[in-house]
Amino acid sequence: MTSKQRAYLRSMANTMETILYIGKDGIVPGTIKQASDALEAREIIKCAIQQNCPLTAKEALNELCATLEAEPVQCIGRRFVMYRPSKDDPRIVLP
Repeated sequence: MTSKQRAYLRSMANTMETILYIGKDGIVPGTIKQASDALEAREIIKCAIQQNCPLTAKEALNELCATLEAEPVQCIGRRFVMYRPSKDDPRIVLP
């Protein structure tokens, strides 16, 4: 992914609501399934780490991206954004 494509995705994620929260249990199979379903439906999702989570946002982003074959877009503080084109119906066209 080029820096221009990443910047485009960051601008899209700016106004998005956080839809996935990772809590004290860290990344469990339920979290992975929820993230995968959300990525298939939306292609880009914003996630957040709760205060009592044992992982940092960067660690969680790297682990989820590796598991889901997604691209990391942005990580700021406790929030991060990831992108994966939909297999069935890709809607986001990268520049």
